[in-house]
Amino acid sequence: MTTLYDGGVYLFGGSRIVSENECDFAKKEDAVKNTIAYGILQAHNISKNSSELKIKFDALASHDITYVGIIQTARASGLEKFPLPYVLTNCHNSLCAVGGTINEDDHLFGLSAAKKYGGIFVPAHQAVIHQYMREMMAGGGKMILGSDSHTRYGALGTMAIGEGGPELVKQLLGRTYDIKMPEIVCVYLEGEVNPGVGPQDVALEIIGASFKKGYVKNKVMEFVGPGVAGLDMDFRIGIDVMTTETTCLSSIWVTDDKTEEYLKIHGRASEFKKLEPGELAYYDGMIKVDLSKVKPMIALPFHPSNAYTIEELNANAADILREEEKKANDGNKIDLVSKIGQDGKLRVEQGVIAGCAGGTFSNLCAAADILNDKNIGCGEFSLSIYPSSQPIMLELMKNGAIGKLISAGATVRTAFCGPCFGAGDVPANGCLSIRHSTRNFPNREGSKPANGQCAAVALMDARSIAATAANGGVLTPADSLDLELSTPKYFFDKTIYEKRCYFGYGSADVNAELRFGPNIVDWPEMPALEDDILLKVTAFITDDVTTTDELIPSGETSSYRSNPMKLAEFTLSRRVPDYVEKAKKVLALEKKRESGEKIAELSYAFDEIRKIKPASDPANIEIGSVVFAKKPGDGSAREQAASCQRVLGGLANIANEYATKRYRSNLINWGMLPFIVDDLPVFENDDLIFVPDIKNAVKNKIDTIKAYVIRNGGSSEFELKLAALTDDERQIILDGCLINYYKN
Repeated sequence: MTTLYDGGVYLFGGSRIVSENECDFAKKEDAVKNTIAYGILQAHNISKNSSELKIKFDALASHDITYVGIIQTARASGLEKFPLPYVLTNCHNSLCAVGGTINEDDHLFGLSAAKKYGGIFVPAHQAVIHQYMREMMAGGGKMILGSDSHTRYGALGTMAIGEGGPELVKQLLGRTYDIKMPEIVCVYLEGEVNPGVGPQDVALEIIGASFKKGYVKNKVMEFVGPGVAGLDMDFRIGIDVMTTETTCLSSIWVTDDKTEEYLKIHGRASEFKKLEPGELAYYDGMIKVDLSKVKPMIALPFHPSNAYTIEELNANAADILREEEKKANDGNKIDLVSKIGQDGKLRVEQGVIAGCAGGTFSNLCAAADILNDKNIGCGEFSLSIYPSSQPIMLELMKNGAIGKLISAGATVRTAFCGPCFGAGDVPANGCLSIRHSTRNFPNREGSKPANGQCAAVALMDARSIAATAANGGVLTPADSLDLELSTPKYFFDKTIYEKRCYFGYGSADVNAELRFGPNIVDWPEMPALEDDILLKVTAFITDDVTTTDELIPSGETSSYRSNPMKLAEFTLSRRVPDYVEKAKKVLALEKKRESGEKIAELSYAFDEIRKIKPASDPANIEIGSVVFAKKPGDGSAREQAASCQRVLGGLANIANEYATKRYRSNLINWGMLPFIVDDLPVFENDDLIFVPDIKNAVKNKIDTIKAYVIRNGGSSEFELKLAALTDDERQIILDGCLINYYKN
């Protein structure tokens, strides 16, 4: 059972909970300083203001989907060498087949950049990004910034944050990560987990309880309580990595002898730091989880928060799946009810245990024990296993777990993130895949509904996936089995990395040449903001939430992320198929304006604009596209969700709210205006919106702005808002993008 507290709470001695309104003997401003998160944040804050933070991180991490763009942006902005450890892993575009040589071209670019600028390079198939960072980089009291949304190492005592690439560029150029001091929410764990319950079950329980309420949005989750001690490190790590799906900013855990032992096993005992809240700590909220009440869970398509107990689903499958179909089929045609057989049992066609969430040592040992001497059968059901690093793979081979899995009919692959974002183990059309991975958004399994290909993912824990596999694909919770799980000791072999990885931090070779493939292209020029702008609404999305995957699809499109214009061809392609064509037409109008041509097709708009602002000159009104979505940006941190709009001439987003801080930051860093409207807007798709004096408003911190909907025959006034922007963010928007900001 999970309880969300209303209002703040005080925690005494790490165990006594008192609600804020019942406590009249403590000062909040003093007690908040006794949280773990506060201490780490302030230790990395170089400003003199404890409320307006300017953070410098201890290390950075990127994978092969993001590091080319980051290095290209930093290079265009004056990069000379990496000023802090920067790990470049190759775990997303590991399969060098899509698009010819371009994936491997990116890998060679990454290695050449590590040599030139002094980085750490992890070749393909060695480790997924977050497992490498756990094994080799995370430590007590540190802060790490990664260009992947699941950058979470809180269980090891590291506050880690996933952001879009431009935020890493700032660190590479000696700048800071600027945020207001975030609120901190206590996640209080008590009780002990029951046999058959794994970390994904606890994670889905927390996500299901908190996501829709926005309870921890852009806040820090601090895990404490007596229940922590009963969890091994892989269990804690498995919960921690999924905190991203709550939309929190970061996470941190108390540390203990198990944390110390984990770091000692990995040859880094000196990185251990005892972390716990002070005697009296204040939190802005509390999530209380009784681990003994958590049951095996399943998150149905298309979000990790869409969580049920497997027991509940099996008891009411037809009713639940019929209702889920109604919600899912608003934009994705998926048949779930047909998965119920004549015997009334729910069957799935595929199982996957993979990546930073699923492919850990303990998860795979548990799955191997459940499948020992079993047979997954020769029917439609298949099971794929991806250990999250080569050191884990080696140890699973030594202790026999790999043999058990293969003997049961599973196939074992190398460390690869593909199943998490739609580039590996794509199921057949109409199939349902159960996965211990991070997300089950639309198309995360690689299907393309616009082409009549639609499959779906449900998230589950490795233990229940193995139980389902042992039952031939019939949905089975692991706690229904008579389990005897072994707890083999883990031995880490660091020489695997020493033999294959390039460790260049501190020894940059300025004379080394970057190695460019034909797909690696510089960013196009981005113009500075003009005094007035005219926006064409090219996408109008009224879904409750719009994910990053819908803004720019993952999967095979990832191969083109080193080529801004080629990748932009996929923008919103799986949600608004005509967006790219419409945006290009708007961009063509702006090119006409820039060249001094008269734009006859907008004469009616300029007639209205002269009534609104008589002194305006059409030659000086910047023309661009705008996307409206109620709540855009849930999910991935990747900057391309914004940069693809920008290179197609996008000037703004308009939203009721932004799903994550990182997506809003991506918009700003690419020179786009992150507008807010309170309700459903007065404009419609294909309308024109005139925003006069926008440059002055941004410069002078005018955050409520008059705008005008223009249609043939008239105009109407409405208000746009700009939520708080830092001085640097305002200048980035004025300059047109982060690259221009640094050039200037």
